[in-house]
Amino acid sequence: MAPYHIRKYQESDHKTVLALFSQGMAEHVPTTFLHTLKLPRTLVLLLGGRLALFLVSGSWFLALMASLTLLTALWFLAKYSCTQFLVKSLQTDLSDVTKSDLTERGSCFWMVEAEGQVVGIVGALRIKEPTLGKGQLELLHLSVALEHRGQGIVRALVRTVLQFARDQGYSEVVLTTSILQPSALTLYQSMGFQKTQQFFFSMSLRLMAVSSIRLTYLLPSAQVSQGPGQGGGF
Repeated sequence: MAPYHIRKYQESDHKTVLALFSQGMAEHVPTTFLHTLKLPRTLVLLLGGRLALFLVSGSWFLALMASLTLLTALWFLAKYSCTQFLVKSLQTDLSDVTKSDLTERGSCFWMVEAEGQVVGIVGALRIKEPTLGKGQLELLHLSVALEHRGQGIVRALVRTVLQFARDQGYSEVVLTTSILQPSALTLYQSMGFQKTQQFFFSMSLRLMAVSSIRLTYLLPSAQVSQGPGQGGGF
């Protein structure tokens, strides 16, 4: 395992951040496509629809072309859903990381370097309208290059955000992941995050039955106020 170190974002890192985050989002396209392909309703359309079309038209070629058209449509739907989230991120805080995460009080952005190159990123953005008046920090844009995963970098980045939240006096850290990232969900829960909400980010993701999961980490001050045994460990 190559040694790595975590540092704060610099303005010269902007293109690297966009490239690394875009690569990470691109990985979700085939995963989303395969998930959609395994849905019962998709299998019914592929198999039952092809058979029905053959019985009506008498042409296996026409039935096959219809199946290929459906598969192509599902691929583009998966790609559109991931692109939609990417575009939203690029138009908001990632459009100017320095302004959003470094000059904004209580927010930050970190880079991970290994072997002279950036291999991971994570942001921490103050939620301006936290629920019930709680001080909330959002962990977002966590991404690590594929060849550097499994080295403890993700866990180190999460710990960096949690420590920052403690130092800044936050009561909660929140993040959002997907049902298609079971390993990430397991990691977050092992670090003390708890599921608090499940929802669909967009209508296209609802059509593909890909829900997002909101998780919350209660920091010590919040845990004390809620009583023992109700918070996560770190």
